[in-house]
Amino acid sequence: MAVKTELDLRVAEAHIPGRELKPNRGVPLNLDWVEDVRVNTSAVERRAQSLVSRRTVKKEWQAAWLLRAISCMDLTTLSGDDTDQRVLRLCAKAKQPVQQSIIKQLGLENFHVKVAAVCVYHAFVETALHALDGTGISVAAVSTGFPTGLSPLAERVGEIRRSVNAGAQEIDVVITRAHVFGGCWQALYDEIATFKEACGKAHMKVILGTGDLVTLRNVARASVVAMMAGADFIKTSTGKEAVNATLPIGLVMVRAIREYAANTGMIVGFKPAGGIRTAKQSLDWLALIKEELGHRWLDASLFRFGASGMLADIERQLEYYATGRYSADYRHPIA
Repeated sequence: MAVKTELDLRVAEAHIPGRELKPNRGVPLNLDWVEDVRVNTSAVERRAQSLVSRRTVKKEWQAAWLLRAISCMDLTTLSGDDTDQRVLRLCAKAKQPVQQSIIKQLGLENFHVKVAAVCVYHAFVETALHALDGTGISVAAVSTGFPTGLSPLAERVGEIRRSVNAGAQEIDVVITRAHVFGGCWQALYDEIATFKEACGKAHMKVILGTGDLVTLRNVARASVVAMMAGADFIKTSTGKEAVNATLPIGLVMVRAIREYAANTGMIVGFKPAGGIRTAKQSLDWLALIKEELGHRWLDASLFRFGASGMLADIERQLEYYATGRYSADYRHPIA
């Protein structure tokens, strides 16, 4: 069964003034902008719920949406018992995330399905680089005292530089959450700007640890400061917090990205991570990006999932689709 490989949700594309957006270089810290940030929590929660209740994917586009989700995925292993063998298995899955038999049934033999990146601890950067050489799949390394971000600053900066020197193309850094709690925006800005300098040409994804930030206003303010300091991506969570990526948190962050783009002409990516486990959830997140930011962000260069556990469910749903058992609108679980 051949499928379409483009996306079509019945929603209007978000309008961001100034379509010639440039990569984020950062701007001087604007405390007035940060202090003026306001979030209507109840309105955000209603909007997030409406995305789920209204989301309908045309049957002929269902597989395309799920393939897009795979292409925006960072496959991750960040366990204390990681080994070279585990990383090699993860890299093999990154190169062929969907069984070849399913790809054949979908009529996509000429469509190369792969994930965006593999994310590992520094110790496994070289292993992942060798395994992924020539594939176009990036190697990302978590750094800066992941997941707490509480080691001395010099050690955190040294971690970044070691991973960059080892060849990592992306670095996921962790902020000091206490700076947010205390409203120490200059300290937070300086910390992230220091991380950015250490990253050099590697893309920097700034993990806010949103589940620890207590309020959506704190999430919005931390997002703005991170972008001002030069973040290439802002990311919800380490995946280790009690609360990780939720749609209300994501909505606040992508609206901060939209405002930043409108005000500065610079573009920043978004990565929800942690707690995203099903194919249905991937569709909710893609719908949020489509409605709030537009088509341009529906690409691995600007949107990532930190959701390795989701891949098995997506592969299962693609198999259902290929064999004709896929639901008509995917509003309900498939039996």
